[in-house]
Amino acid sequence: MQLKGRTAVITGAGGGIGRGIAISLARRGCHLALADIDEAGLSETLSLVEASGVRVSQHRVDVADRNAVRELPNNVATVHGGVDVLVNNAGVAVGGTFDQVSEEDFEWLFEINFWGVVRMTRAFLPLLKRSDDARVVNISSAYGLIAPPEQVAYAASKFAVRGFSEALRHELEGSNIGVTVVHPGGVNTSISEKARVPAGMTEEEMEQRRRKYRKLLRMAPEVAAETIVRGIEGREPRVLVGSDAKLISLITRLFPVTYWKRLRKQM
Repeated sequence: MQLKGRTAVITGAGGGIGRGIAISLARRGCHLALADIDEAGLSETLSLVEASGVRVSQHRVDVADRNAVRELPNNVATVHGGVDVLVNNAGVAVGGTFDQVSEEDFEWLFEINFWGVVRMTRAFLPLLKRSDDARVVNISSAYGLIAPPEQVAYAASKFAVRGFSEALRHELEGSNIGVTVVHPGGVNTSISEKARVPAGMTEEEMEQRRRKYRKLLRMAPEVAAETIVRGIEGREPRVLVGSDAKLISLITRLFPVTYWKRLRKQM
């Protein structure tokens, strides 16, 4: 896919992988509509990409807000005219076991991680259909391939993103819109630091969990983003980001039911 002169919408663009994707796309001459709930983060991303000479707009949007998502395509079209790439990257985490995570926290996470992807895709499909070459890019996770304990809510949402993406790809086969689902392994973003603490879990317990997961977050977000953008250019249906994600994918194919016995020690 030739990205120069195209326009991409990126959610969660205020930092982490979203910011890295914005930088990689701008380097290729792709215009950007940056969306996030974090206005300060958006402004910082804007300052990092505006020197590339591409057209950039920033939009404060909570993907859990139906009305805000519904209005976003018109706001983007006013600035950019059309959209060729939609990157659904915004995501959050909740620590704890199923017993510890309340129904309210479970629903909060799904509103962003899954329903945000669905809402954004539905909102932007009309604009994407007008493009001669368009792509929906949904960021799942390595936890959309495996389901570790203490990650019930997060893994459920990322498996849902994977299922939605694959079914949508099959529906759109033969059209001008392709679908890429991305499974990053351990990327060094702030998602674990910002994870919501379940009621009943002490901050000390949560910090112990954060320390455990920090050891798995080794890849720089800029490196992950470049891998993802190369996957967009190659029209890849699935992108595995990192050697850990590739190993996880292999083991789940070999041991689809008992993979956790093989992965527990590494994780």
